[in-house]
This record gives sequence, C-alpha cells and structure tokens, in this order.
Amino acid sequence: MYIPKVEEKHYFCFKCANEIDFDRVKMQRTDSCPHCGQDMHCCRNCEYWDPGSHNQCREHITEYVPERERTNYCTNFTYKNGAAEAPDVVSAREKLKKLFK
Repeated sequence: MYIPKVEEKHYFCFKCANEIDFDRVKMQRTDSCPHCGQDMHCCRNCEYWDPGSHNQCREHITEYVPERERTNYCTNFTYKNGAAEAPDVVSAREKLKKLFK
C-alpha cells in the first residue's frame, strides 16, 4: 500500500522571522503576526513575491499593490513555505560605507 509522504510546511513572518503556526486554523485575510503584529496576508509573505519581477510578483495577472507590507485583496496569495532569506545587514552596510568613502 502506497502512503504519500506529507510535506511538513513551515511559515515565518517576513518582518520578525518568527514561525507562525497555522495547523489548527486557516489564515484569514485580516490576521496579523502574533509576535510582532505585522499583517500576514501581504505581498512580502507570498510565495510569488519577487522584487525583481514586474509589479514585484511572479504572477503576471496580478494588479499593482502599492504597499507590499500591508494586507491586500490579492486572490493569488499563497503563504510562502519556509523562512525567507534574511538580508546580511552588516555586509550591506560595509559595502555602502566603501561606496561613499
């Protein structure tokens, strides 16, 4: 008997990087992070968010959303599985200092 492997999903807030537990309750559009209060249904938490793409979204049919960190009505929203890559703030600041020396 074949038993399909269930993928374990992990959801993290883009702002505070704390894990969010949606096991018992489905996320609603108006939910916020229990750790920092950030809106959860926003572009920055979506798997399609890509700052290098047109409208910063890999879905081509989406409308422009001016505030990427606020709740929106996008019907293509799918919460990103896994932690977002944290920017290396220290090395970014060093590069910026070198640029303006």
